Amino acid sequence: MRKADRLFQIVQILRRTTRPVTADAIAVELETSKRSVYRDIAALIGQRVPIRGEAGIGYVLDGGFDLPPLMLTADEIDAVALGVQWVAGHADPALARAARDVLAKVAAVLPDDMRAFLEDPSARTPPAWDIVEDRVDAAELRGAIRAASKIVLLYVDPSGKQTRRTVWPLVIGYLDAVRVLIAWCELRADFRSFRLDRIAELEILPDRIPADPGTMRRRWRATLGMPRPS
Repeated sequence: MRKADRLFQIVQILRRTTRPVTADAIAVELETSKRSVYRDIAALIGQRVPIRGEAGIGYVLDGGFDLPPLMLTADEIDAVALGVQWVAGHADPALARAARDVLAKVAAVLPDDMRAFLEDPSARTPPAWDIVEDRVDAAELRGAIRAASKIVLLYVDPSGKQTRRTVWPLVIGYLDAVRVLIAWCELRADFRSFRLDRIAELEILPDRIPADPGTMRRRWRATLGMPRPS
């Protein structure tokens, strides 16, 4: 790997996380020596790249630094193509269109020899089968999640019983055949999952949820498995 490519990769590694990354970890990923990593870090700092840290502890990249990507690798192109294929085949229509738009934007900036990897990727996902139609607009739900707004929904369980819930929407989970809303349910005082094909009615309230959404999502991820069915 050329030194210029290695320096760029070090910046990319540090960009991924806010936690310190050790020289050992960087050396393993780049398949180089720790001594080379120390030299490269010193070179980047000499070029005024805002890297903090020291040998034996780890390095972090300060916020606000912007380095435009030089070029996607073949593996990165496969990752983009695979993600777009899955979203286009499993997500709601608005998100599927957005995925195809992303693919078109990436294709527009790739040189001809790299565009072939995007048009005929080596990694593929099978199409989704038996997708269940949502009864509510997933794009509207995503808007409520971004706005941290409470919602009221009328939910129908598998037996046909209806319950009206006030919930704090947090995440939409895209499974193979169905989509589910992960939310904090005020009725149950716990995380619950609601299949979008079983939400009969939906109302977005003007009230904001009384908690930090990011903190709530971290609390949900800390639970074991998916939330219990509603």
